[in-house]
Amino acid sequence: MTRDVSTKHLTPYIARTMEKHQALWHSLEMTEISMDQIRAYEKDGVVCLRGVFDQYWIDLITSGIEASIETPGPHGENYNPDGSAFFGDLDMWQRHKEFREFVLDSPSAELVARLMGSIKVNFFYDQLLVKEPGSESATPWHQDQPYWAISGRQVSSIWMPVDPVRSDSSLEFVAGSHQWGIEYNPRHFKDQSPYEDTGLPPMPDIEANRSSYSILSWDVEPGDCIVFQAMMIHGAKGNACSQTRRRILSTRWAGDDARYCVRQGETAIPTFESNLVHGDKFSGELFPQVWPR
Repeated sequence: MTRDVSTKHLTPYIARTMEKHQALWHSLEMTEISMDQIRAYEKDGVVCLRGVFDQYWIDLITSGIEASIETPGPHGENYNPDGSAFFGDLDMWQRHKEFREFVLDSPSAELVARLMGSIKVNFFYDQLLVKEPGSESATPWHQDQPYWAISGRQVSSIWMPVDPVRSDSSLEFVAGSHQWGIEYNPRHFKDQSPYEDTGLPPMPDIEANRSSYSILSWDVEPGDCIVFQAMMIHGAKGNACSQTRRRILSTRWAGDDARYCVRQGETAIPTFESNLVHGDKFSGELFPQVWPR
């Protein structure tokens, strides 16, 4: 049975897209996304979804994370110079079958298609973030998109934990910051040095002025995820839990309006030579279309 998909209260772009492609939206029954969640993603730039990944996907990614920690790729590193374990890695899907299966076969692409109002979704890249129990390593306040060779409004991330994460160790988001229309200069996680020659202004000091912003955060369990737009300002404290690791898979997704973007100065992602040129849509083996399948 299909549901009536109301477009009331959505932005004009999303409403037009949904009205034009009602058949597609009615076909997305397996991923239960409500209109309230779509509106929250539009308004705040972030939404927490409960129980969208079942135990199969949790176990698969847990296995993949351990394989990646044991045999890290060329971009695997400890982000904290003082040795307080905050391990990261990139592009695991190109090396480990568990991540590749998750990218191509999990509900992820369908999920972000609905939230972004996108008719198709291409995979961009994946990132592993592991904070050991008691780690004081913070994730600095930042936007994702200025790190990436990508432009567009329909660009988002799925932040998926395989361990319980309390809100005091989870990501925090400045609500609505995806609508500010400003790209801020990225900083390297390891030493906080700014990216070179980007021409972008520095990030405001969010931490020193927390009361000036509406900051969102959630307790999350395995199976939950947080989906956020790539221009959202976000960060995280260390892992306050002394017993539990904080193992996170972040997957990044490109929708209809996403384009390859050659940026001024330093750029981190992709980590490899791309065959795309400025203004191209994402495609090919390195950026496969995952939705529709």
